[in-house]
Amino acid sequence: MTQRNKANLALLGVAMVWGSSFVLSKGSLEHMATFNFLALRFILSGFICCVLFYKNMLTLTKRNFAHGVIIGTVLFGAYGLWAYGLNFTTASKSGFIIGFTVVLVPLISAVILKKMPAPASLGGALLATIGLAFLSLEGGFSLHKGDLLTLAAAFMFALHIITIGQFTLTADSIALAVVQISTVGVLSLPVTFLWETPIIPTGAEVWVNLSILIVFCTAVAYIVLNHMQKFTSPTQTAMIFTMEPVFAALFAFLLLGETLSPRSFAGSLLILTGMIISELNWRKIILYAPFKRKKISRT
Repeated sequence: MTQRNKANLALLGVAMVWGSSFVLSKGSLEHMATFNFLALRFILSGFICCVLFYKNMLTLTKRNFAHGVIIGTVLFGAYGLWAYGLNFTTASKSGFIIGFTVVLVPLISAVILKKMPAPASLGGALLATIGLAFLSLEGGFSLHKGDLLTLAAAFMFALHIITIGQFTLTADSIALAVVQISTVGVLSLPVTFLWETPIIPTGAEVWVNLSILIVFCTAVAYIVLNHMQKFTSPTQTAMIFTMEPVFAALFAFLLLGETLSPRSFAGSLLILTGMIISELNWRKIILYAPFKRKKISRT
């Protein structure tokens, strides 16, 4: 198995873990406000990572630390815009608009990084976005205040993927992940004190949810994302993350008893098809497969 395929499988694992976070976050947010939740999740996760990977942290230069803060600030903006925008739009619209990340990544990459993605990747991204519409969108679509804020969040999530792809090339990926995780937590802290009434939640259920979110959905997930994205492309990363709502639906079925409608099931299939199309090099298959068959027949 190639290093790129290993990276894609690891990122698929991240998408699965993040899919479970929808159910876990829903339970946690019943006990605390949004930025209170983000501060607890990311600060505690950053602290655990600093303890476990202190040797990696010692390798950070001022330049690498600055890059980590930049990535973390982008990630904070993405989470903040998404959470605030959700107050003014429906969850289904929010999920569909965030799905535009898979289209925004190659477009932003083409403009900023001057790396035009392959036509198959663009086609797969478009198909996956249609799938996300089937999976998440209910009713009509029109842009209002909440929709625009969520669209800005999708832009920030796309920018987060791209900046990771650039900055992890010259830094320790684990240390960089710890810095960005901690940055989200630190930036969430003043927001929750200014706009919310922060609390330390009590109860076994909420802390079980928080523990899984802190360790697996934040610490492990972002370290894997930062490390493995060195070996794949931002567009491919965005495509893999379109599986997140599919996993979310699966965990919702297993843990909450929710079922997929035929429309949502069709959306899941479209997402999977888009991923396959983006991964396969159809031009090589079409042009060279006949010649390979001839060569084999002569031997």
